[in-house]
Parts: sequence; C-alpha cells; structure tokens
Amino acid sequence: MKERNVGGMRCSEVLAVLSEYVDGELEDSAVGKVETHLLGCPNCERFGRNFGSMVVSLRKESEDSPEAALDVMARLLEQLRKAKVEV
Repeated sequence: MKERNVGGMRCSEVLAVLSEYVDGELEDSAVGKVETHLLGCPNCERFGRNFGSMVVSLRKESEDSPEAALDVMARLLEQLRKAKVEV
C-alpha cells in the first residue's frame, strides 16, 4: 500500500491513532484531521471501517460473556502474531 498524505496526515499516522479515534480519546483537532484523511484515502477508510466494526463487535461480545472475551482476545492476539510474522 502506498502511503498517502491527506488532510495533513500520512496513512501511518492515522493508523497509529486509530484506536484512540475509535475510543473517542483524541483531541478535537486530531479527530478532524483523521476524519479528513479517512474521507480522502480509500485504503485507510476501508481499514478504519473494518477496524471500528471489529472493536464494536469485541466490546459487545465481552459485555455478553467475560469468559468469551478471554477466548476472543487470545484468538485475536494469535492472529496479530501471525500477521506480524507474515509482514
């Protein structure tokens, strides 16, 4: 994926703060930049949408069953480890 600079942020910068963005923990000025970037960068928009959906699903599942949350977290960590090795 080619890194783009859209809205004053590079793709790598957006990805670095995506979790905070989804959690509503970014300052307003940063939120605006992230949203501008996401609107202008199809790759980051697609990844951000998928990431956000995953976070919402994980939160819902963990609220429904704390035991399931541990299993989901273990599986997620394993997938992240595999993805890191493949890069």
